[in-house]
Amino acid sequence: MSLSALLAATPSPGAGTSLDEAAEQAGNAAGWVEENWSTWLSTGLRIVLIAAVAVVLRIAIRRALTKLIDRMNRSAQAVEGTALGGLLVNAERRRQRSEAIGSVLRSVASFLILGTAALMILGAFQINLAPLLASAGVAGVALGFGARNLVTDFLSGVFMILEDQYGVGDTVDAGVAAGEVIEVGLRVTKLRGDNGEIWYVRNGEVKRIGNLSQGWSTAGVDVTVRPTEDLDKVRTVIDEAAAAMAKEDPWNERLWGPVEILGLDSVLLDSMTVRLTAKTMPGKALGVERELRWRIKRAFDEAGIRMVGGVSAPADEPSAADPTAAMAAPSAYASATSPQSLATTPIPPTNLSK
Repeated sequence: MSLSALLAATPSPGAGTSLDEAAEQAGNAAGWVEENWSTWLSTGLRIVLIAAVAVVLRIAIRRALTKLIDRMNRSAQAVEGTALGGLLVNAERRRQRSEAIGSVLRSVASFLILGTAALMILGAFQINLAPLLASAGVAGVALGFGARNLVTDFLSGVFMILEDQYGVGDTVDAGVAAGEVIEVGLRVTKLRGDNGEIWYVRNGEVKRIGNLSQGWSTAGVDVTVRPTEDLDKVRTVIDEAAAAMAKEDPWNERLWGPVEILGLDSVLLDSMTVRLTAKTMPGKALGVERELRWRIKRAFDEAGIRMVGGVSAPADEPSAADPTAAMAAPSAYASATSPQSLATTPIPPTNLSK
């Protein structure tokens, strides 16, 4: 064997040292993995378990809320169109209210479940959550101050829907605007005014609500007749007309009580006013008032009772004609010595012979 071959076959001291270090590092890495693999496995299984429980719990709660909302909608549709349905809110209003409440509950449930799961996963990685929670608290306070109007509108909308202060189809007076509610949102409520305009009212700006369609309404009618009419006869005719109206459709459902005659509201020289009132279905007072006036007018015509308006009632007998109405006023030209007669007298001709 030659010398060059022996030198090539003999390992150098540097190569042996690097192989020993690599072997030592591999052994240390294998030992570290062997020592920590159980910790990694337990941490991974904990994270998977937390994520799985969070997803399953979120799906279960959302399905339960959806079934609850569907049940509320079915119960509202069951009484729609019946006499009981008039006492309750309509199906569209119940549907919108339940959907809004369900959306809020689903969002809150998802936020709480996923947020809690995220914090538990970070804790499984041995991360100190105290600085993170402190930073989140400061950011939440800053966001609350910066978007306080938005938060106020949102919270006001949630409580308006939960308390059922108004709904779609109601006629309300919100202070800043009045009209019929066409949409109820968590931040903005849409109202349609009397002239067809649409008002966008922020829920946080509403300080008071006057709902004209909730509970029951009151129909009030004033009947003005001549002061010479028999009050007992007037009462009898009105009672008969109101009783006939209460027995016919659809007024038997819209009238929630008998028509009451409160008495004389005013007595003047040329007229007297009888005040009527009746409790009606919400939002139906105007139609009841018009129908009641129609029937009372027809009943008065049949009974020979004359109604009067804002002008004075005509007398029963025409007054005698004024005998001096056809006489002309005295003229200034009737007197020959009046200044007007002298001014119109011709000037006598001048005597030229003198």
